[in-house]
Amino acid sequence: MTAVPEYDGLVAIVTGGGSGIGAAVVRELIARGARVVAIDLDPSNVPADVLGVKADVTDDESVRTAVQQAVDAYGRIDVVVNNAGVGAQGTVEDNPDDQWHQVFDVNVMGAVRVSRAALPYLRQSPAAAIVNVASVAATTGIPQRALYSTTKGAVQSLTMAMAADHLREGIRVNCVNPGTADTPWVQRLLGAAPDPQAERAALDARQPHGRLVSAEEVALAVVYLAGPSSGSTAGTALAVDGGMATLRLRPRN
Repeated sequence: MTAVPEYDGLVAIVTGGGSGIGAAVVRELIARGARVVAIDLDPSNVPADVLGVKADVTDDESVRTAVQQAVDAYGRIDVVVNNAGVGAQGTVEDNPDDQWHQVFDVNVMGAVRVSRAALPYLRQSPAAAIVNVASVAATTGIPQRALYSTTKGAVQSLTMAMAADHLREGIRVNCVNPGTADTPWVQRLLGAAPDPQAERAALDARQPHGRLVSAEEVALAVVYLAGPSSGSTAGTALAVDGGMATLRLRPRN
């Protein structure tokens, strides 16, 4: 017998699907038989077999239009991956109010808007799932990340509340908490560092397993949580961080 891909017939929306972790999630979903809609400010780089939709998660009308485009194209929505996000550096003293509002608007309210628009369609799915991309910063104090950490903590809390609200509607909600991942944003940080090589070594060492997390590793966790085979997994925050949040290894000799 020929195995049927786990996502065969399912339709997934991935925000921030044009690059980094989002692009890796898109690739993994396609490989498993899903039809994928990649929502991004710049969807020009999505694969040819993916529906790229330009939308801004800080604009509710833009989000609703993008979700409707997905439904018009494929007739259903089964999976939502809320991956779109922006970073921020600094202590609680360093970021002005408008930056706090802007990062919250993308990282937290973006997930709210997309989930809210998709819920009527998810309720009709036999395999509905939402996966939010949070961060190790949600649970671990990381220097110079006050604003970013606060938003990702909110994403994890939002995940648990949504899981409780929607599980009996047949919609599972979970999140992944990546460690420092090898993404375009991290590469820009390295490029701006006085000594990029030393900064990369420091970021590698921050993960107990000694390297940055790959976008593909995060994507594999996302597609596990979103897939029908994880039907008994809800309200979970899955760490993909090389042990950063929980392990305290002795220094190397």
